[in-house]
Amino acid sequence: MKINDIRKEIKNIKRTTFGISLPELRKFAKKIAKEDYKEFLDKNKNETFELKLLHGYVLGYAKDDIDVLLKYFDDFIPYVGDWAVCDTFCQSFKITKKYRDTVWDYLMRYKKSKKEFESRVVSVMLLSHFLTDEYIDKVIKVLDRLSTNDYYSQMGVAWAVATAMAYYPDKCMDYLKSDKCHLDKITFKKTLQKIRESFRVSDDIKKELRSYFSQK
Repeated sequence: MKINDIRKEIKNIKRTTFGISLPELRKFAKKIAKEDYKEFLDKNKNETFELKLLHGYVLGYAKDDIDVLLKYFDDFIPYVGDWAVCDTFCQSFKITKKYRDTVWDYLMRYKKSKKEFESRVVSVMLLSHFLTDEYIDKVIKVLDRLSTNDYYSQMGVAWAVATAMAYYPDKCMDYLKSDKCHLDKITFKKTLQKIRESFRVSDDIKKELRSYFSQK
């Protein structure tokens, strides 16, 4: 990894923390979700990194009407200011798979956002919960126009496209080769890098991409 990439990766490390491990946070979150998750979410001020992670976990474990949970989802987005909180939060929101249509419509409110982590929330939600036969074409179209000029937004899109490549290689290959691909140069380069690094993408796909784009 180049020094500039390392600097970008660690730029958010200055956090107020308690040093609580993720397994312990998940244990707390499950307990809170079973007792009174609303009281916690309403009163939590997200002053520390761990409290933000805990907030995301609780929201992911909570059982309630999807519209109620999406209201809490919306309230939490302004506190998502680094990749770890974003990714943990989005991947934990597994109720999405039961209400994909509703959550999709909600996420589309943010697809034109120019804020770095609002954009990343969309890309990580898509790669975590929407790589299905029904949604893959729409996912690719959204990712194509999603990225901002910010590092974590670009990396979110690159990660999402690379993950989609593992499940839908033909569709993603056609997209990356076509004039319908509007990814900026940095995001496109990071996408190819993520694909090369993925253990879920076949060597044949990697070889085809390397051969095709080396001639460009």
